[in-house]
Amino acid sequence: YWSSSNSGYQTLKSMPLGIRPIVDFAFKKMFGDPNNRLALVSLLNAILELPSPIADVTIENPFNYQDFLDDKLSILDVKAMDATGAVFDIEMQLSVSSGLVKRLVFYGCELFVGQLSQGQDYTHLNPVYSICILDALLWEENAAGHQRFRLVDVENARILENILEIHLLELPRYTLSESDLPEASQVERWVFLLRHAQDYDADPLRRLFPEVAFQQAIQSNETIALKTEDKQMYDIREKAARDHQWLINGARKEGRQEGRQEGRQEGRQQGRLAALRESLVEVLA
Repeated sequence: YWSSSNSGYQTLKSMPLGIRPIVDFAFKKMFGDPNNRLALVSLLNAILELPSPIADVTIENPFNYQDFLDDKLSILDVKAMDATGAVFDIEMQLSVSSGLVKRLVFYGCELFVGQLSQGQDYTHLNPVYSICILDALLWEENAAGHQRFRLVDVENARILENILEIHLLELPRYTLSESDLPEASQVERWVFLLRHAQDYDADPLRRLFPEVAFQQAIQSNETIALKTEDKQMYDIREKAARDHQWLINGARKEGRQEGRQEGRQEGRQQGRLAALRESLVEVLA
């Protein structure tokens, strides 16, 4: 149950936090707050699995309440850079939007070429790692939860290293239970937190994920649940996401209905043409 305080916080006792980390407000605060850099670094290392792990990053577009003041859904990514100049961009998507693949490629390329200032040569370009975490399935036939895309010579399997990588993480493909966590990979542990944190109170989550990076993420989620201002903003953004998904589902349903109607009309026309052909054959015979 909840109780209020004069500090602007609410007290939550013996109840799940109810904050879904995949909602943009919670996701951006969890990984886009400079105070949570360890959480971001841990998530990046878990997904990218680079030969040399990322040690630290500077967040280029840190969490800002101003980004969430309207109820329109926009892409609120987390952009960071490490000491070598490598660029990391990570975004959370709740559904498959039209042209998603092309947009991911376009944005990754845009990040790559955007590094150059006027007069600089190409040696100043650093690798770009673009990550999309998707709470949906993009390709129904693909069983892999984590997909990596690079520039590669398909004939000789030669990879253009340190240029551009696009990573797609499809959350629904991960079906771990709590009992699987001790043997799970780091990326699987992060996926579990992203998918199920809302179902736990903060203390049980802390026991499941004792690492400092996870503790920062859990603390961020708990703050949203307890701080009135954050909770109100979270509720607004969750409603906007829910309404957006409702519109998408409605449009898809209408499209399917129109397709079925067109199919029935085409079937009737084909039936009439077939009957006409049979009649002509009988007359000519």
